Order: sequence, then structure tokens, then C-alpha cells
Amino acid sequence: MLRRVLADAKALYAAPGGGKPAVVSMDAFRVLAVQRARESARRWRVPGAPHALRIVQTAVFGIEIGNDVQIGTGVYFIHPIGITIGGDAKIGDRVRFFGNNTVGTAKENGYPTIGDDVVIGAGARILGPIHIGDRAVIGANAVVLEDIPADAVAVGMPAKVVRQLGQNDDPVALAYGAST
Repeated sequence: MLRRVLADAKALYAAPGGGKPAVVSMDAFRVLAVQRARESARRWRVPGAPHALRIVQTAVFGIEIGNDVQIGTGVYFIHPIGITIGGDAKIGDRVRFFGNNTVGTAKENGYPTIGDDVVIGAGARILGPIHIGDRAVIGANAVVLEDIPADAVAVGMPAKVVRQLGQNDDPVALAYGAST
């Protein structure tokens, strides 16, 4: 567990918008630390601990993460309030959540897999057994119901790919609809 927590701290320190000397004061770090403790408690079969930690995570940070969710290293919950990640969703490394997001299912037919370095704008919903490619950008309030390829920008309800990321594009600006 300690190895995972230290890897998360290192990744968050290097993240765009991170780099704070006191990375442990970041909500993103604390959410991941509680998540790593939950994972360890489940692995070691500590009675009641995973559930108690889930309640702490929800009450203190306003984030709901299901028991079978796999979360990569350095996932950056910039605004954790209102984020729900359910089922057996898989979240890659260094994914950035901007708040009030849902990663789940609409028809009980499976959960998303999100690649590495994805940016998910505020209010976005990613639903069903779909795959979001590495470095993709999901726009604010998008509802993603189909696969999104790597390096793509997807917006709308339902979300559609509107462009491929360019070398000089700012993924965060694109997640909020600003052209670069």
C-alpha cells in the first residue's frame, strides 16, 4: 500500500496543476490514499474496514468509488465532489477528473475502461462497456456512450469526436470548449 501511495504522490506532484510542495494537502492525494487503504483492507480481508473507509471517502470528499473499480497511479481528482465511479470500471494512470463526473453503466451491461492521461471535463458522463483511448479529452457535460479513440476530443450529448489533439493543444482548455 505504501508503495502505491508514494507513487501517487510522485505522479500528482508532477501533474499539470500539481507540483505543490505539500502534495499531501491535495484532496486528490487524500482520496487516493483512502482508496489504497480500502484496496489493502479488501486484499487482507480486514472485516468492516473497506466499508468504513468507503463511508469516510464519501462523507469527507463527496466521491463514490465502487469496490471493484481499478484506479491507476496518480489519478487527479481536481474537484472530487459529485464523482461516482461504479462497478468494475478501469481508470488508467494520470487521468484528470474535473468534478461531478459519472463513470458507470446505463443498462447494467458493463462498465467503461479509461486509458492513461485522459482529461474528463466537469459534469461528463461515461456510460457502458466502452473504451476511452489514451490522452483523449472528454468535454464538459458530455455523455459518452461509444468508444473514443486515443488523442481525440469528444463533446456533446451523445458525445461525438470533433477533432484530434494537436501537438500544441491544451487538453484542459479543450475540455471546457476553449479553442487553443
